[in-house]
Amino acid sequence: MAATTAKSVGFLAQLTNALKRYTFKASGFNQLGLYHDDCLRETPDVAEALRRLPQSVIDERHYRMQLAFQLSVTKSILPKEQWISYEEDREKGRYLQPYLAEVIKERKEREAWNKK
Repeated sequence: MAATTAKSVGFLAQLTNALKRYTFKASGFNQLGLYHDDCLRETPDVAEALRRLPQSVIDERHYRMQLAFQLSVTKSILPKEQWISYEEDREKGRYLQPYLAEVIKERKEREAWNKK
């Protein structure tokens, strides 16, 4: 019974990973040189997290976004060698998440404090 459960969990993990890879490739943002966090909708939480980023990370983000905009205007994509890989996106593309988690935590604490 335990072996069957382990196989099903392994199968679900593989299926989930395959779905994540498909979604990543289908989005097309990797062909423009964009990471996951470059494409987040700018909510007040995201704007505050962006404000807290180090300047070097902000500069890199602006470069990627300007390059993507230029490619979009010219209706072209990067050469395949320059595309962001799924592994690179998982490693470097979530640069905003620690800051965003902190901002959300602070906001929830502030809301809880204001309810009292």
